Amino acid sequence: MQNQLQDRQQLNDLMNGWMRRDLGEWDQLRDLFHADGTIEITWFEGLASDFVTGSMRMGKSDLRTKHFIATPAITFNGSGNKAILETNAMIIAENVKLNVGCECHNRFYDMAEKRDGVWRLVRRQSIYDMGTFTFPLGLVEIDPAVVAKYPREYATLAYLLEQSGFPLQRVFATRGSELEQNIKRDAQQWLAA
Repeated sequence: MQNQLQDRQQLNDLMNGWMRRDLGEWDQLRDLFHADGTIEITWFEGLASDFVTGSMRMGKSDLRTKHFIATPAITFNGSGNKAILETNAMIIAENVKLNVGCECHNRFYDMAEKRDGVWRLVRRQSIYDMGTFTFPLGLVEIDPAVVAKYPREYATLAYLLEQSGFPLQRVFATRGSELEQNIKRDAQQWLAA
């Protein structure tokens, strides 16, 4: 029981480590993932190490982001060396040049593995629940045709990303979607293997 409590605390710390991205602490962000770890979110798909490089580029742009992370719901496999984590999060973003921002509620859906006694992420995906625009300095006109290209659940985030030079390449999982069901099914298969 004590080991599982320690594992849960380590996994919770791993989720909270996402703030390293917001702080521009790139080595610590890289350390959240195993070397073969991957990530699939709105603006990036691929190796986590390449994601960190992309995040560094984003950090130098007019786009600013911040993430609020909740405590994860954790499901362990039988041997206790793999876990699925589903974590409520909120992405707050703004383009300081365009004076437009958004708040997007999502859930990170992570596969984590304990290797050599250390928990790290193997795969991070995101399921998008809802979002809204924010206007830090007063109303700004939004192009409705651009917003309409994306699912409502993350259209505001996609709009902001696209306008900031980080376009989306495909459709992503939303609450109750077939893509969400596929993510969860694949993760359960991985957990059982």
